Amino acid sequence: MLKLTTVFRVVAFLEGLSFILLLFIAVPLKYFSNNEAYVKLLGMPHGLLFMAYVVIAVIIAGELKWNTKMLSKILLAAIIPFGTFYIDHKYLSKI
Repeated sequence: MLKLTTVFRVVAFLEGLSFILLLFIAVPLKYFSNNEAYVKLLGMPHGLLFMAYVVIAVIIAGELKWNTKMLSKILLAAIIPFGTFYIDHKYLSKI
């Protein structure tokens, strides 16, 4: 069975990837070529991955006894481009 931390790392990677694609490909296409297809395609999966990231982070914080500062860093990373990749490299890969 997969450990929750492994699931979290996968969700973090996919959430970060979907955010980058949405931010740097889909949104510019929407505004510069009036093509909303990619925003519609990526928006819902990104939203679901974001919610999963937050929920799993809170669950893992309780299990691993993360303090508020650590949890705040991990949650903040979800709204910063490339943030989840940094968190994975800096903290999650060592778990």
